[in-house]
Amino acid sequence: MKKRSPYGATLAEAVRENLADAARRLNEAVRDLRGYEYAVINDHALFPFKYADRPRPLERARLASNASPTRRRMLLGHGPQPQEGLFPLDDDLTTEEYEELHATFEALGASTKLVCVFFTADPENGIHAIHWGDAHLEPDRTFTWLYSEQLPVAPQPLV
Repeated sequence: MKKRSPYGATLAEAVRENLADAARRLNEAVRDLRGYEYAVINDHALFPFKYADRPRPLERARLASNASPTRRRMLLGHGPQPQEGLFPLDDDLTTEEYEELHATFEALGASTKLVCVFFTADPENGIHAIHWGDAHLEPDRTFTWLYSEQLPVAPQPLV
C-alpha cells in the first residue's frame, strides 16, 4: 500500500479481535461496544491502543486530537480516577458534557475497570514495544500512569 493510514486502523481491529478470541477461549466475557468487541476478563476490559508508529517512550503517549468520543469516554469512565487535584470539583461546577464523558458504558458494566494495553508498531518492523497498566487520561490528552509494566515482544518469524 502507498498510504500508511490503513495500517493503524487495521492493526487496532486485529488486536481487538485477537484479544476477544483469546477471552472466548478462556470462557471470559466479550462485550460489544458500538460495533467493536472488547475482551473483559475478571471485570477488566482490555483497551489496546497504538500510540506511535516508531519506538517511543510510554511517557510520551498521547491520545490523538481526533480520537473518537467513545475512546475518550472509555478512558475517562472506566479508567482510574485522577489523583487528588489542587481542589475538589463539586457536582454543581461540572458541565453536562463533562458528566457525559465520565459516564460509564453499561455495555461493559458499570464496575468494569479499564486495563490499557499500549504499543508502538509499524508495517516494516511490526510491534516495537508493549506496555500494560492503569492510565488516566489527562485534559491535555497525555496519560498519567498509576501502574505500568513493559511486556516482552515475540520475535518476528522470518518468512
